[in-house]
Amino acid sequence: MAKNNKIVLVTGAGSGIGKHTALAFLHQDYTVILSGRRNAPLKAVIEQADVADDRAVAISCDVSDPLSVSALFAQIDQKYGRLDVLFNNAGVNVPTIEIGDLTFEQWKTVIDINLNGAFLCTQAAFNLMRKQDPQGGRIINNGSISAHVPRPGSAPYTASKHAITGLTRSTSLDGRSYNIACSQIDIGNAASEMTTRMVEGILQPNGTMAPEPTMDVRHVADAVVNMAELPLDTNVQFMTLMATNMPYIGRG
Repeated sequence: MAKNNKIVLVTGAGSGIGKHTALAFLHQDYTVILSGRRNAPLKAVIEQADVADDRAVAISCDVSDPLSVSALFAQIDQKYGRLDVLFNNAGVNVPTIEIGDLTFEQWKTVIDINLNGAFLCTQAAFNLMRKQDPQGGRIINNGSISAHVPRPGSAPYTASKHAITGLTRSTSLDGRSYNIACSQIDIGNAASEMTTRMVEGILQPNGTMAPEPTMDVRHVADAVVNMAELPLDTNVQFMTLMATNMPYIGRG
């Protein structure tokens, strides 16, 4: 087990922000549970980290499925008996589409994973953190610039991320009695598999297509680790981390 004896769960850990955040936690000597729908990418991240076998474990989970989430946390409880940090990172999107042409299936897919998945993992982590000894822990939600302002044709994603802000605030309030802190990091254009199209150009509010600046995803990972390392009597409630020149300030 890691020297600092802290246990971290990262959802959506097989790629992008989740992958790099899991690696950052491992490099800082945490014990990390990597979760995602497919085991192979999770194991590839662990191999890349090149850490001792007891430092990282891959557990497949569909965060939109209550039974799958329950099974994940049952394994965490059985193996470690506690959880110190949850990074709620799992998320999906659908192609840019106006709300009038959006199917209910597209809407439901995004809401089930981005919002319902975050709720299910938050609730399970909350219940484990309030019963463990010592009591408490930290939940960090991956919000987005879209928690503040939308992109064109992004109704389900934008709605899910606005809702994450409400979940963060409610969890922060409910967690006070149990020494549970809840934070949100709103990320803008971290270079990953999800942002490759930004280099070629994406739809702007004025109808034009334009490339957008991105930033190194490792800065996001480092920020999440820094938030996690604060004592539980201190909290970064909301952090916005973005490519300096991306169209957020003044978007639209």
